[in-house]
Amino acid sequence: MAAPFLLLLLLALALRAPDFGNPIIHSDEQYYLLVGSRMWHGALPYIDLWDRKPIGLFLLYAATRLLPGDGIVAVQLVALLFTTLTAWAIGRAARQTGANAAGALVAGAAYLVWLPLLSGRAGQSPVFFNLFMAAGAILLLHLPALARRCDRRAIVWSGAGACLLAGLAIQIKYTPAVEGALFGIAHLYYLRRAGAKPVSLAASGLFWLALGLAPTLAAIGFYWQLGPAAFRAFCYDNFGSIVARGHYSYPMELTLRRLAGISAQLLLLVLCAAVAIRRDRARVEIRLAIAWACAAFVPFVLLGVFFDHYALPLLPPLLTLAAVTFGRHRRIALGIVAAGLTVFAVEAAIRPDDAPGVRALAGVVKANSGNECPYVFIGDVIVYHLADACIPTAYAFPSTLAYAPEQAATGIDEAAEVRRILAHRPPVIVSASRPLAPWNRQSHAAIETALARAYRPVFITPRGDYRAIVYLRNDRPFRR
Repeated sequence: MAAPFLLLLLLALALRAPDFGNPIIHSDEQYYLLVGSRMWHGALPYIDLWDRKPIGLFLLYAATRLLPGDGIVAVQLVALLFTTLTAWAIGRAARQTGANAAGALVAGAAYLVWLPLLSGRAGQSPVFFNLFMAAGAILLLHLPALARRCDRRAIVWSGAGACLLAGLAIQIKYTPAVEGALFGIAHLYYLRRAGAKPVSLAASGLFWLALGLAPTLAAIGFYWQLGPAAFRAFCYDNFGSIVARGHYSYPMELTLRRLAGISAQLLLLVLCAAVAIRRDRARVEIRLAIAWACAAFVPFVLLGVFFDHYALPLLPPLLTLAAVTFGRHRRIALGIVAAGLTVFAVEAAIRPDDAPGVRALAGVVKANSGNECPYVFIGDVIVYHLADACIPTAYAFPSTLAYAPEQAATGIDEAAEVRRILAHRPPVIVSASRPLAPWNRQSHAAIETALARAYRPVFITPRGDYRAIVYLRNDRPFRR
């Protein structure tokens, strides 16, 4: 038991250590760390800093600030631990579907390899909540054995554990609610199979539902007691803004291209899972694993935008099924993992190292902001954190005010907020040589007018296939 975990830990370390200290792995994680850090200084999500993710994610990031350093390596180390534990849990779940020890270990290793291929190199939300879902799946897959023994007491406590795990996952991102519902329904079914009476079923179901909702109800209760304005902000940001954002549609060509990329990344794993299903579909644990995979697939389809990291929750159930095939065809399994490692190595080799440039940019922002707040209109929001700078808006995540997908989804007039920020004449504005999504045209017009009238570029650094630019207000001398 210890040896597989140690092997997985070493593989995770080898894959993830080259990124330790890199502050710009993904824009989402930059913002989570910024919010988590500012919470220690009294900032509250949804009131002082806007976002639609559950507060549990920000609390997790805030907790990493208890470790030494600026939080960047700390988050990456915590993510390393979560990924290793998840890989190990996938192996345990795979054993229950009929995989042998070798197949289970390869499935765990494949999880570690495929995470970075789908933008899971550091601290994306599924990197954390996948652990809770994989642990819940272990309980799910043990249900047939418990029902055969008519061990109703064990099923009740298994349901309690699975639903509480799902509840914790839901407070990292709301999409695991579908998997959590599956866990609860499956436990009710097997509790009935074990001979429970209707009253016992109802009581158990209510108990599990309460445990699954408890973390979210705690968050709701916290914002309720802060007053009506805080509660309205919490409700809109967490729920209303999701519906409002759905009014924007990405171009069909872009959506299909993203979906094709994800499909290509997952193809080998899906084929191995399909082989296991075809051969062992009569096995009840296989059918439960299929149900788990379907539950994970539902939010992926419903969200419909197909960012690659949205596919990360598909990995645990797919690999739990694929592990059966891995164990029977070890050469094929090792070849698949080797193929994944090859893609990983190629991507790492061609990926530009922009981190030093962004740190230098943050140094310029810090040196030239004085006691005023800079404004990151487009670019890396981690600049606020690296520059130890104040933030001029609650809508600090750049895409919120700058790009069309968020237009009319924040509950405010985004362009008016940009104009309000500019009216305070920020000493420094960070922008870019091109947009990364369609513009919010009114916001873009406001920033272009301000830059042309009162700012000059003083620092430029490469950032992927564009350039990040620091603009300094004309009445301020440039400080290096």
